[in-house]
Amino acid sequence: MGRLVAESPHPSLPAYAGEIIGRKSEIAEVRQLLSRARLLTLTGPGGVGKTRLAIHVATHVQRAFSDGVCLVELSPVQDDRLLAMAIAETLGTQDEVPQLSTESMIEYLRAKQVLLILDNCEHLVEACARLAGALLTVAPKVQVLATSREPLGVPGETVFVVPPMSLPGAGDRVTGNDIHRYDALALLLDRARRAAPQTDISSSPAAVAQLCRLLDGLPLAIELAVVWLRVLSLDQIIDRLDGRLDFLSQGYRTALPRHQTLRAAVEWSFDLCSAQEQILWERLSVFSGGFDLAAAEEICSAEPLGREDILPLLADLTEKSIVTSETCGSRSRYRILETLREYGHERLSRRDAASSLQRRHAVYYQGLAQRNKTRWFGPDQVEYFTTIALELPNLRTAMEFCLGADFRIEEAVQTYTSLNGYWIFFAGPAEARHWFDRLLTVEQMPSRARFDVLATGVLFALMQGRQATAQRLIDECTSLAGQTGCEEALAMIRYLSGRLALMRGDYRSAVDQLEPSWEWYEYNLDQIRITRVPNDAFMPAFYLALAGIFAEDPRAGRWIARCREIAETGDARGEVAMGMWAAGVERWHAGDLEQAASLFRSSLSLERSTGYRYNPAWTVEFLAWIAAAQGHDMHAAHLMGAAGTMRNLLEVSLEGFRAYDEAHRACETSVRARLSEQDYHMAVGTGATFELNQAIAVALQEPAEPAPASPSAPPESVLTPRELEVAGLIAEGMRNKDIAARLVIAQRTAEGHVEHILEKLGFTSRTQVASWYVNHITRSPAEEGPASRPARP
Repeated sequence: MGRLVAESPHPSLPAYAGEIIGRKSEIAEVRQLLSRARLLTLTGPGGVGKTRLAIHVATHVQRAFSDGVCLVELSPVQDDRLLAMAIAETLGTQDEVPQLSTESMIEYLRAKQVLLILDNCEHLVEACARLAGALLTVAPKVQVLATSREPLGVPGETVFVVPPMSLPGAGDRVTGNDIHRYDALALLLDRARRAAPQTDISSSPAAVAQLCRLLDGLPLAIELAVVWLRVLSLDQIIDRLDGRLDFLSQGYRTALPRHQTLRAAVEWSFDLCSAQEQILWERLSVFSGGFDLAAAEEICSAEPLGREDILPLLADLTEKSIVTSETCGSRSRYRILETLREYGHERLSRRDAASSLQRRHAVYYQGLAQRNKTRWFGPDQVEYFTTIALELPNLRTAMEFCLGADFRIEEAVQTYTSLNGYWIFFAGPAEARHWFDRLLTVEQMPSRARFDVLATGVLFALMQGRQATAQRLIDECTSLAGQTGCEEALAMIRYLSGRLALMRGDYRSAVDQLEPSWEWYEYNLDQIRITRVPNDAFMPAFYLALAGIFAEDPRAGRWIARCREIAETGDARGEVAMGMWAAGVERWHAGDLEQAASLFRSSLSLERSTGYRYNPAWTVEFLAWIAAAQGHDMHAAHLMGAAGTMRNLLEVSLEGFRAYDEAHRACETSVRARLSEQDYHMAVGTGATFELNQAIAVALQEPAEPAPASPSAPPESVLTPRELEVAGLIAEGMRNKDIAARLVIAQRTAEGHVEHILEKLGFTSRTQVASWYVNHITRSPAEEGPASRPARP
C-alpha cells in the first residue's frame, strides 16, 4: 500500500530532496524521538529544511513499518475537507474507501502499521490536529511525523524545532578546513559544485561564511543564492543581499511555488498569520539582533495593539516559527530571522506609523543606555557588559536614527557617552571611534555636548596610543572649557593631559596634572554624582599611581592603595583587578619579579571573570617581560606574540606608550639573543594565533584541556609520531599546504593528519591544537614554566 519514500522521490522537490548535507545531530535526535513518540512534529521557519529532514529520517526507518511509509504533501490542499482525499491519493486507496472522509481514513488506518508523514500542515493545522489526535487514540500501530511552521497542539505530541544550519560566529576566523565543520557552509559548497562546477568557492572560506550568515543559515535561501554563481562572483552576491527577498528569485522549476523564491516562502508564512500577528511581525522589524519582552511591550504597544496583547501575540509568532526564543541568564530573549525581519520592515515602511515606531525604539534604547551607564563601576558590571553586548545592535540602530532624517543630536550624544564603560573595558575603542567621527561632523552641537564627545574621543585616542590625536582633541576641549568655566571640565582636562604626559614619558608632569584632578574628584565624590567618564575618583587615582611609580614618587604606594580601596568599596571586580595590576607594576619596577608575577596573574584571573579585554593585553605583555627576565624565553616569546595579537585587535600602538615600548624592546632583544631566529619567530607566531581566553590560560600557566587518553598515558602518546610532527607544524602556524611541502606529502594526506589530530584530541580548531602542543610538548618537566626547548618535535 501507499508510496515508500525510498522507492519514489517526492515529485515536487528537486531530485536530491531526500539527500541531506550535515544535520547529524538533528537526524540522530529526530530518530530517537520517533522511536518513542507516536506523534512527532518538526517545526521551524519556511525554508529551514523540515521536509528534507523528515524524508531522510523516514527513508532510514521504513523497515520498522510493515505497511510502509506514506508521505502526504499538503501544500496543494487548500480546503481541509480534502485532507482525506489527499491521504487516499497518496495511499492509492480511493477505490477501497468508497466514501472518503477523515473518519473513513481513520477507520482504514486503524489496523495498519504505517508511518504517516503529513508534510506542511500549517495551513490545515486544525484538520491535521483532529486527524492525528484520532489516530493516536484508535490506531495503535500508526505513527505520525508532521512538518509544520507551528505545532499541531495535540495531547501526546512531541515537538522538535528544526534550527537553521550550523554557522560560525560573526567574529570567528574561518579557514578552508572549517568549511565542512559547519553544515551551512558545507551545503553551500556542495550546491555550488552542482550549480556552477566551473566556479571554485572553497578558496574563499571567509566569504562563504559571510554569505551563509547573511542568509541566516536557511537551506532554501542558500540554494536560491547558489544559482547566481553561474553569473556572479561570491562577493557580488553578498553585495546584492540587501534586497534578498527579490534577489533570490531564481529557484528550481520543479520546486513548490512558495519555494521558488524567497519572497514567496516568506509571504506564505505571513498570509497564515492573523491580522494582529501580522501587525506585530511588522513592528518587530524595528529591532536589530534581538529583543526582550519589556522592549517589545514598550515599543510595539500602540493602536491597535495594547501592552497586554504583546505577550500572547509574541507567543503565537514563536509557535508559528516567525520568532525564535532563547534563555539568556534568567530571562527569555527573542529574535526574528533577518530574512523575515526584512520582509516585515518592508511592509512597515509603507505605513505612516513607521517613523513613530522607530522614534519609540530610539527613545527606549537611549534610556536603556543611560540607565546602565553607571553600572560598569560596581557589583553589576558583568551584568552591564552582558546587557550592552546583547543590545548593541539595537543601540546602533537607535543612534543611526538620531543622526538620520529625524535629527536629534543631544540624544545621540547621550547614548554615545553612556556607552563609554562598555567600549573602554569590554569591546575596545574601534567602534567608538566610528561614532566619534560621525558626531564630530555635526556643526550645530551645543558646546557642552561637544566637550563631552571630544573628551570621550581623547580617552579612546589615549587607549590606542595615538598621542598626536589626543593632543589635538585636548586643545579643543581646553578651548571649550574656558568658555564654560566649568570646574568639572577643567578637572577632566587635567586628567586627560596627565595621562598624555604619562604616555610620553614625562612622568613628573603627569603627576603634577593628575594629582589636582584626582583631588577634585575625591572632594566632590560625595557631593555630586559625576555623570561623565570617569564617574568616580578611581581612574584619576589609578593613573596617578602609575605616574608616581615611573616618576619614583614616594607617594605612589599610597595612591595605589587608594585606587584599590575605591574599587573594593564599590565592589567593582574589574577595577580591583586594575588595582592589583598597578601594584604589580610597582613591584616589577622595583625588581621584585616573583611578587610582580603573582599580582599580575591574580589581576589577569579576575579580569577574565569580568570579561575585561583591554587590560589583559598589558598584563600578558608584562608577564612576557618577567618570563624573559627569568630565562623562560620560549614562554616569553609565546606571550609576546599573544599580547601583540590582543593589541592589534584593539588597534593599540605600543609605540604610543614610552615606558612599555622601551621594556618591550628590551625583552625582544634579550629573547632573540638567546633563541635562534627561527625558534624566536616560530614561538611568537604560535602565540599570535592564541584566542583571548587561550592567551590568558597560557599566561596563567594553566594546563590545557586533557586529551581523550587513558590517565596513565602521556599526552603525546595519543598521537602517532607523524601526527605529533604535524601538530608541531600547526603550532608554528603552518597551513595544510605548507605542512605538505615541509613533510613532502600530498596536501590531502596532510589534511587527513589534521583531521585525525582534531578527532583524537577532541578539538574543533587549529588554535586548540597549537595551545595543546605548547602546553604539553614544549614544556620541560624540570621547569615550573615553559622550557626554552623549540616548539617542534
